[in-house]
Amino acid sequence: MPAFSALGLYAYFSRGAPALSAATASATFRPIGEPRALRDIVFADADERAVRLSDYRGKVMLLNVWATWCQPCREEMPSLDRLQARLGGPDFEVVALSVDRDGLPAVKEFYLQFDIKRLRIYLDESERAASKLGVIAIPTTLLIDPQNREVARKFGAAEWDSPDMISAIRSHLSASGTQLSRLR
Repeated sequence: MPAFSALGLYAYFSRGAPALSAATASATFRPIGEPRALRDIVFADADERAVRLSDYRGKVMLLNVWATWCQPCREEMPSLDRLQARLGGPDFEVVALSVDRDGLPAVKEFYLQFDIKRLRIYLDESERAASKLGVIAIPTTLLIDPQNREVARKFGAAEWDSPDMISAIRSHLSASGTQLSRLR
């Protein structure tokens, strides 16, 4: 049984809540203090191949844990797709990790419905990876530096491609000693 069976609590209680402004959302994207080394987690890609967090060593990752049934998740996914279009490349990737128990069919349908084209599909149907990351509500987003250390975490939805959020990402990375030329 997953350690965070109450994962949907954030999604449930935030329905109908007013959306945060980009400035407010970026203010709630908090550094965790000293960058924290993350345990190597395993999840699956759309071809059911195992993917490890360590596969991203050397790259900055914005890891978003979400589900298709979570309303705040649904609202922020297009902005994550736009962020990947803007910043994605050899040194940065948005990884949208679905915890949908309905798995690949549900996520594929969601991507089609919301015209998500730039994000790859990643699955954590067992919720083991999310549990190892300490995710207790969705959406939860972790900013991970090239050494696979968590430098910041945000609970709740955001407009990820807004200037305020990009500035917050840049600031958190800079504080951990990481600079990205593509963050403009």
